[in-house]
Amino acid sequence: MRRLLVIGIGAGDPDHVTVQAIKAMNRVDVFFVLDKGPAKDDLVRVRRQILDEHVRRPHRVVEAQDPPRDRHPADYRAAVEDWHERRAALYERMLLDELDDDGCGAFLVWGDPSLYDSTLRIVERVLARGAVAFDYEVVPGITAVQALTARHRIVLNRVGEPVTITTGRRLAGFPPGQDDAVVMLDGEEAFRAVDGDDVDIWWGAYLGTPDEVLRSGRLSEVRDDIARIRAEARARKGWIMDTYLLRRTGR
Repeated sequence: MRRLLVIGIGAGDPDHVTVQAIKAMNRVDVFFVLDKGPAKDDLVRVRRQILDEHVRRPHRVVEAQDPPRDRHPADYRAAVEDWHERRAALYERMLLDELDDDGCGAFLVWGDPSLYDSTLRIVERVLARGAVAFDYEVVPGITAVQALTARHRIVLNRVGEPVTITTGRRLAGFPPGQDDAVVMLDGEEAFRAVDGDDVDIWWGAYLGTPDEVLRSGRLSEVRDDIARIRAEARARKGWIMDTYLLRRTGR
């Protein structure tokens, strides 16, 4: 039976790759890589760098064009459902066409497969379609949240306190009843809508890469600086991945 490995490779630094991930990659015959277009060539380049550095067995790399996605849909959930279905059809075709019946394939997932990544959902969708049989394993990776707190030299949680992890799309002001929130996938600069007079922010973009940039401070004082840096970086590279921690002060 075909085997599939879903391997977390960290938030951008090739040194984030764990020993477990290296051992897993050296079992793989075919690595599947989704090309997200010229603006995001860096994401493919890092994956190939990791393979060149760590994989010692013969293998192939199969690239496919990631299905396009509407980033500003009227119905967000319906748009994501459609995108996942098209991705599932693509994964299915790659597994059937490129992986032998007894072969081992792998997807290298940015960060960790369990946190704001669609790969596991799509793998389950492929299995449910029934056209190709396989077993799969998940190898965890360092998340952007871990990379953020490490680079800022802070602890994610306060003593005995919870932390909310959410997206920019869901952030309408500070989450009610919460004092600490990590925000990911914020394409619309949702931090601008937060009353920043009693909130600190630790922000990072392109974490673990040569383009990494960090800012921190009282939100009301640094939000404009972060927005400016963010806009400049996005214009220069054509894309941005950033994460930040918001924390109410006075406690």
